[in-house]
Amino acid sequence: MSELHFLRPWALALIVPALLLWLASRRASDTTRRWARVIEPDLLKLLVVGGSSRWRIAPHDLLLVGWIVGALAIAGPAWQREPSPFADAERPLMIVLKVTPSMTTGDLAPSRLDRARQKIADLLKAHDGMPAGLIAYSGSAHLVLPPTQDRGIVLDLAHALSPAIMPREGDRLDEAVALAGRILKEGGQGGSILVVADAVAPGQAFDAPFTLLAMLPEPTPLPVVDQRIVRVTVDDADIKALSRRFATAGAPPAAPGEGERWQEAGYWLTPLLALLAIGWFRRGWVLA
Repeated sequence: MSELHFLRPWALALIVPALLLWLASRRASDTTRRWARVIEPDLLKLLVVGGSSRWRIAPHDLLLVGWIVGALAIAGPAWQREPSPFADAERPLMIVLKVTPSMTTGDLAPSRLDRARQKIADLLKAHDGMPAGLIAYSGSAHLVLPPTQDRGIVLDLAHALSPAIMPREGDRLDEAVALAGRILKEGGQGGSILVVADAVAPGQAFDAPFTLLAMLPEPTPLPVVDQRIVRVTVDDADIKALSRRFATAGAPPAAPGEGERWQEAGYWLTPLLALLAIGWFRRGWVLA
């Protein structure tokens, strides 16, 4: 309780007009004060029966208490921190898929592209709930889908990709990686980039780190890039290697405004407000 504070302290200023209205109502309801203008005080004390000599709760007193409790609830009392909703969320993954005629080669049955789709499905299944986006590239890079937790739509769009629908042939992996990095930066939650390709054209400069899943059969030499390379396997060893890679990539950064969250406790005052409101349902309470 030493950390008790209010998230919206300006709401406490609402208590000031409540006190002013309470004082005005109290003065207006004091019949003895009105009679004191025309009757001597000593005589007035003998004429008054009960009234001011007996303590009772008036409607304006209950209204003042309810107003103060409501102002405290609106001010947002807090004394406990709560974890950020993004603390346990997996970071998004941008999948960069090469869609070129070389990916239709059948040395990885049924083809390199089909095997790439299978590996993407296995990876997303192993990380259920991880947001994933999709970028297709050949001679140009194109955003297919921004990060989403809908695994089905990612796989459906991946199956719809083919070299025939790409605008031009080539290998502009640098454009695809730059596009993926820009999307992750705009998302503000960090993330990783997975490139699924069979080769990388030389002479390209990459401005973001990525992991390459090499879609090549076992004896074929791997493409030379200054990045982490995982060779595709017939079992799930490649998926496990990728999972370890993404698991140790670091904790996601806190979203703007989410670095320190306080658990608001103002709602605990609502039962007290309801209890105070019960008195107003009493017949004749306002005129009592």
